[in-house]
Amino acid sequence: MADQVNDENILRLKKMIEESDNIVFFGGAGVSTESGIPDFRSESGIYNTVKEYNTSPENILSHTFFMNDPETFYDFYFKTIINTQAKPNKAHLALAKLEKLGKLRAVVTQNIDGLHQAAGSERVYELHGTVAKNHCMKCGKFFDLQYMLDQKAGGKLVPRCDECGGIVKPEVVLYEEGLDEMTIRKSVDAIMDADILIIGGTSLNVYPAAGFITYYRGDKLVLINKSATSFDGRADLLIHDSIGKVLDACVADL
Repeated sequence: MADQVNDENILRLKKMIEESDNIVFFGGAGVSTESGIPDFRSESGIYNTVKEYNTSPENILSHTFFMNDPETFYDFYFKTIINTQAKPNKAHLALAKLEKLGKLRAVVTQNIDGLHQAAGSERVYELHGTVAKNHCMKCGKFFDLQYMLDQKAGGKLVPRCDECGGIVKPEVVLYEEGLDEMTIRKSVDAIMDADILIIGGTSLNVYPAAGFITYYRGDKLVLINKSATSFDGRADLLIHDSIGKVLDACVADL
C-alpha cells in the first residue's frame, strides 16, 4: 500500500512540474549521498564515524581551528570532504534537465561538492560555498580544486599560493563564518518568487539555511526526503523516498 501511495504522489509531482515554469529546488546532503558522498549527521555520516582526530569534526571544520591548525584541518578535509570519484546522480541530472527545459529557475543547495554544476545546472546558489574555489588568504589569488589536489600530491600538508606563499583556503563556509550576503539575497529572492518549491535530501536542521524556506509564499511546497523532518506537516506534497528515484521518474517523459 505504501508503494502505491508513493507512486500516486510521484504522479502528482510530475503533473505539478509539467504545469509550471517557475520551480526552485532547495537541497541538502541527501542529494549527494546517492553519489557516494557521505552526509554529516546521519548514523553513518562523517560526524558519527570519523573518530581519529581526538576532537569533533564540527570543531575541525571551524574557522578558529583552521587558523590555529591548518595541517590537521587539511588532513581531515582531504580525507573526508573531497571526493574526486563522485559523479552526478539521477537527482542532479533531472534538475539540470528541468533548467534546460525552462522549468527550474534555480537550485539552492547546502552542498559544497559542485555536482549540480557538473550535471549541467547553471543557476546554482551554494549557501555553504564550494570546494571548487579556493583563495590565497594573503594576496587573494584564486585557485581551482585541481591546484589543491596537486599541492597535496606534491607533499604539501597545507596548500600554498604559487605567487606569495600564503595559505590557500577553500571557499567553504566554516563554523563561525557567515554566509555570503549576495548568495543569501539571490536564494531568498528565488524562493519568494517560486511557483513550486521542491525541498529534497535535507533534514532541515541546519540554520540559517533551513530557515530560508519560510520565505516561500506559494501553495505547492513539496518535500522529498527518506526520513521524516520537522517540516513534514507544512508540506503540500510529502514523499518519503529516494530523491534521485522521484525526480528521475518526474522528468523521464519531459
